Amino acid sequence: MHSFLKAVGFSKVTKREEMKEIILDVIKNYDEKNVVEDHPDGVFAQFSRFYGNDCGITVCGQYDDDNRFHVEYYYPFFRGSGITTQEQVTVERHADKDAFSAACDDLRIGITLIFYLQNVAEYMKESKKQLTGNQPLTLSGLAGEGKILFPVLKDKEAVKVEQESSKNRSSMIAAARNGDEEAMENLTMEEMDTYSMISNRILHEDILSIVDSYFMPYGIQCDQYSILGEIIEYHTVQNNITDEELVRMTVECNNIQFDICINRADLLGDPAVGRRFKGTIWLQGQLHF
Repeated sequence: MHSFLKAVGFSKVTKREEMKEIILDVIKNYDEKNVVEDHPDGVFAQFSRFYGNDCGITVCGQYDDDNRFHVEYYYPFFRGSGITTQEQVTVERHADKDAFSAACDDLRIGITLIFYLQNVAEYMKESKKQLTGNQPLTLSGLAGEGKILFPVLKDKEAVKVEQESSKNRSSMIAAARNGDEEAMENLTMEEMDTYSMISNRILHEDILSIVDSYFMPYGIQCDQYSILGEIIEYHTVQNNITDEELVRMTVECNNIQFDICINRADLLGDPAVGRRFKGTIWLQGQLHF
């Protein structure tokens, strides 16, 4: 059973027989179907069905010579909105099945983002062509658990200073990647100043009042992250099969905005615009061709 089924409203599905019924429903009553005819091992097909607002189940597999479909794997998905980034994306196939993970270096985050690719069949077809430039990417996250925190008190001047320093930092990281030694030294000094500031303030303050947002790898799986970010927008939807309530949030984390979906039962606190979301997510992404 997939551990993030609950994030799309299937928290009570615990038996394989129940999951088989859902998989059959996806294949028979799909909303989207994408087929790769010239796949090396036969005809590859990807079925997706929406069970809520932009979230649902995807089933992937292959047709044999007798035109019978064999399920290879399934996963819950959540489609985000807007374009998150247009940086260069590297895509690699999983060793055990026709699933893909991708990596993207966005200067605003400061780490390499690794995510699970949603539109596998489309990528298979497009990768046979000559892709031009950096593909637009939409990131989204399924949250296994989370809580709502109050915002950090800031005045308008502090927000402006923070935005300006963030732009300068991105410029310095880009320069450092190109071998600029002065930029490397400036980044090192900035890290030391930040460490010194946190060391002094943490004696008298809570860490979450000092750290406004973060985006960090979580556990040993490379596409799961622990995040803290400000809620820009939110609304609740229902799974149209189980009637479980889901919360969809647009979160700004380290100057990147993306959408998150979480089961209301797994969210501690009441979401509101301006408050912060803290939790663990499985990062997914859709490349636009």
